[in-house]
Amino acid sequence: QVQMVESGGGLVQPGGSLRLSCAASESIFSINVMGWYRQAPGKQRELVARITIGGITNYADSVKDRFTISRDSAKKTVYLQMNSLVPEDTAVYYCKAEGLKRTWYDKGLDYWGQGTQVTVSS
Repeated sequence: QVQMVESGGGLVQPGGSLRLSCAASESIFSINVMGWYRQAPGKQRELVARITIGGITNYADSVKDRFTISRDSAKKTVYLQMNSLVPEDTAVYYCKAEGLKRTWYDKGLDYWGQGTQVTVSS
C-alpha cells in the first residue's frame, strides 16, 4: 500500500517560516495532482494549495502571497513553503496525491498522508 509521507512541521513564531515536504513511500509511475490541505481543531479540512503535473497551481485566498507550492516530478515530491506565518495557520497539514499510478497501466487513485502538525505561537 502506497503511503504519502509528510515532514517539516513544527512550532514556529508568528512571522516565521516552515517548509513542508511530502513524498510517496515507494517508487511510483506518476501523480496527476499533488496538494496540501489543513484541518484546525473544530474545523473542517480545507484546501491550502494544489499543483498539477503541468505546474498549474491554485491557493486558498488566506495563504496567497505567503505560501508557495512546488513539486519535483522526478522525485514525486511536493513542497509547501510557508512564510509570514500567523496563529491562524495553526493546523494539521495533510498531503494529498490525486490520480497516483503505481504503474503506467494502473487506474489512478487518491492517497492521503497522515498529517504533520504546524503550530504558530509566540
